[in-house]
This record gives sequence, structure tokens and C-alpha cells, in this order.
Amino acid sequence: MSRNQLAPGVEVVAVPGRNLAVRTADGEFLSVRTRDVHQDALFSLLSGNNAVPKGAELGRVVRAFAEAGYLVEEPERPKWPVARRHVRLLGAAALTEPLAAHLASLGAEPRTTAATAADLSPMDIEDLLDGGPAAVVWCLDGPVPDGLWDAADRLPEHGVAWLRCHHEGWQAYVEPLAISPGDVTAAHVRARRLAATPAHRELSAYWSGPRASGVPVRLTVPAAALLAALLADDLGRWATGTPETAGFPARRRLRQVDLRTLTVTEHPVMPVPDVARMPKKDR
Repeated sequence: MSRNQLAPGVEVVAVPGRNLAVRTADGEFLSVRTRDVHQDALFSLLSGNNAVPKGAELGRVVRAFAEAGYLVEEPERPKWPVARRHVRLLGAAALTEPLAAHLASLGAEPRTTAATAADLSPMDIEDLLDGGPAAVVWCLDGPVPDGLWDAADRLPEHGVAWLRCHHEGWQAYVEPLAISPGDVTAAHVRARRLAATPAHRELSAYWSGPRASGVPVRLTVPAAALLAALLADDLGRWATGTPETAGFPARRRLRQVDLRTLTVTEHPVMPVPDVARMPKKDR
């Protein structure tokens, strides 16, 4: 790939009767004044077929593309570091199987323990750290039982990345990636969700109290693939140090996915500070 090749997401299109236009990575169209530059020569050059632009005018246009940030050096796909390859996957096979496939294609070494939400019980931190994983991902095909993720919330204290998802009816949640002490935990997400809704009593009862459920919501293949792709992208960027280019940072972002329409919405979320102890009163 030459220095003249267009960056990913950037394209040049010939507009009938109006010269050329650039479609930027954000989907905007910008007019291009190429004067006497031959369209086919420019297309060939920007596609990476020629290393050196021939002609002063063609060189001027190429330099303008480069100065605007629309050309790339020869990019290399970031490699998954060996120290972060071991990713432990827990939970529903409907989610962990496509996630494992994504991670393996990126260069990770996922190890899966399949179970359903009803079969899962809280694990000790020693069990979670067994095998020395660099990251633990826990996926539930249903709501999160009380206390299930309490020990897992301590994984970042041991240098292990912590990522999870679950769904409540037709609403799925991809929680923030926690990689160090002070990041957003599952307990923080629950506290923030309770604080953000006037139905906090009802939501708390939904999580912990008895409830009647009808026909269970089954994850479709497209819905599971979407959730797995979101999780894999967060993990891949963390492992390779790839910067995020849009939206909220993964460590401060709660994603909600409508499983009927596959619509994804993002919400900022912050850690919940520890409650300060009351000062002792003087006798």
C-alpha cells in the first residue's frame, strides 16, 4: 500500500457534470477542484496503484489530499500482544461462541466456560483468576442475579480486565470495560441505573425479588453477533492500544441494545465514590 492510498472510509466519486467529490470518513461530501488532472489517473493513484504522482498538477492534488488527512501511510493491523492473549469467557454459549470466534480472528486465545444464567453462581476471585487470564468476559442470557458479579468486580485490582453483558427482556446491556482500580464496576452500573430512574423501587425489585415471566426472550443470531462484536471491539482496542475515534470512552460507556431493532444507544457512566465515614463526635 503506497503513501498515496486513501485512508479507510475516505472515497472519491465522480459527480456527473460537477467534477469530483470526496466522501469523508464521517459521510460528508466535499467538492474537489482538480483543474486539468485526468480523472482516471487520479483514481488510479489514490487507489494505491502508482507510487509517485506524475505531473505537477497531479502532485498538487495529491499533496492537498495528504494535508487534509485523507491519505495514509502503509498501515499495519495492530497485533494482539502475547501477554494479553488469554481471555476467559463465562456464561451463555449463545454469546460466548460468536465472541470466541471474533477474538480468535483478532489474535487472542479465548477459553470458554459455557453455562446459562440459571446455572451460574457467584465465583471466588481465586476461581476467576485461575489460569492467569488477562481479561474475563461474562455474558448472561438474562438478568444478573444478586451478588453474581461481586467478586468479578475486583478483577481490575488484580490487573485483569473485566467486561460483561446481559439482557433484561428485550433490552441488552454492554457494560463499561474495567481495567484498573477506580473504573466502573457492575455494582456501579446498578447504582447509577437506580439513581437515574424514578422507578428505582421497581427496578430493584425486578433484580432481586420474585417475578413472573412469560415466553423467554431468545437471542437471535444477528443480536448475539452484534453483542459479540461490540465486546470484541472493546477488548481488541484495549489489548492493542488502538485509540477510540467516536462516542464515549469504553471505560465510561454503558451501551443499551434493543434486541428487536438492534439499535445501539450509548450512555455515559461514572464510578460511584465510596461513602465517607461519619466523623466521630466529641464526648
